[in-house]
Amino acid sequence: MFKHCYELTPQFTHDKASPMLRSHNLKMISRLIFANNTTQIHQSTLQSSLLYSLPQILNHKSSSSIHSHSFSSSGSSPDSNNPTILNHKDWLSPNEVLKLFQTLKNPNSTLSLLTQLSNRIDYRPNEALYTVIVNKLALAKNFDGIEDIMERIKLERRSYRLSEDFFYNVIKIYGNVAGRINRAIETLFDMPNYNCWPTVKSFNFVLNLLVSSKQFDVVHEVYMGASKLGIEIDACCLNIMIKGLCGCGDLNAAFQVLDEFPKQGCKPNVRTYSTLMHGLCDRGRIEEAFGLFERMEKEGIEPDTITFNILISGLGKQGRVDEGIEFLYKMRLKGCDPNAGTYQEVLYGLLNTKKFLEAKNFMGRMVLIGVSPSFDSFKLTIHGLCDQNLVEDVDWVLKQMVQHGFVPKMGMWKQILRCTLSGHTSCTFEEILKN
Repeated sequence: MFKHCYELTPQFTHDKASPMLRSHNLKMISRLIFANNTTQIHQSTLQSSLLYSLPQILNHKSSSSIHSHSFSSSGSSPDSNNPTILNHKDWLSPNEVLKLFQTLKNPNSTLSLLTQLSNRIDYRPNEALYTVIVNKLALAKNFDGIEDIMERIKLERRSYRLSEDFFYNVIKIYGNVAGRINRAIETLFDMPNYNCWPTVKSFNFVLNLLVSSKQFDVVHEVYMGASKLGIEIDACCLNIMIKGLCGCGDLNAAFQVLDEFPKQGCKPNVRTYSTLMHGLCDRGRIEEAFGLFERMEKEGIEPDTITFNILISGLGKQGRVDEGIEFLYKMRLKGCDPNAGTYQEVLYGLLNTKKFLEAKNFMGRMVLIGVSPSFDSFKLTIHGLCDQNLVEDVDWVLKQMVQHGFVPKMGMWKQILRCTLSGHTSCTFEEILKN
């Protein structure tokens, strides 16, 4: 425009028009130049202002965007605990989804969160996700929800494969937390339908679960189903069966299982024999238990502390305490160190045979080697010594009892006072209590 004005100027300079016309033209040119300069200055000022303000505008926009994203990621919808991040179109990685469930504060909202997640295009379930979901539902005690999840997994067209660890966890929850042992069994036998075959680890867990809950009639049925699952029976499995049969009192069947070891290509171990000895001792068949002990040694199986404790307890229940003490020394000679349970079994044997003074002396030996007698041991010893009016011995046992952190009850104090005051006053014990 400036060039255009510059080109016009010579024309008006050399024009022969009247002075008034020239004056008018000059005014127009001046206005035009002024307007043009003003426009240029205004544009320059505007550009400078925009360049100065642009970083602030961008920073404000970025800050607003970050604030909005942060709120969306950490906030919750008004009517649920489900993070609103699931409403965004951003692609969520498996780790991000996993973290959503791991950090979920309210486990009761697990299923609603899963429903919201499953409606997304990027929904890709896997074993890690389902493990967290199952654990959250167990925490909420929503065991019906776990069953729904298991059915959902079965119906899904999976691009992944679940491992035995996943099912082992579900079985443990059903058995130990929910008390739904039948569902634990069903899950074990349903594993092949999920394209996962169990190992003897899961199989033995279910067997032991049944034995611990005293469902002995079901143990055999599950045991017979091992071939359907392709399970190879091992020594642990047979030991569980022996434990179950001894628990229900069928010792003959338990010994038949002992004969099954070589047929299954297994060898019995110390736990096998200890379980059988415990079953025999509980029924007073102590001689048979010692015969089994000798058989075990002949087969080259070394007894452990549990084995000796079982036999010492069996001798004590029959009043053969001296033999129990001898067996304690024999135990040391065989290089097997006794534990607190060993000494406690000998002490109970002495108390059961009413050898209270010997029990007090044996207590002294226990205290010297750092073994603490039980509360019941102190109580029974004090009662026995009081009945025999052995005041000094009662005093020693009482002091030991308090030093080991036990507090005598009112009945014990009455008996101790009665023993202490016996023969030392003409007043009766009841009169002293009244005063």
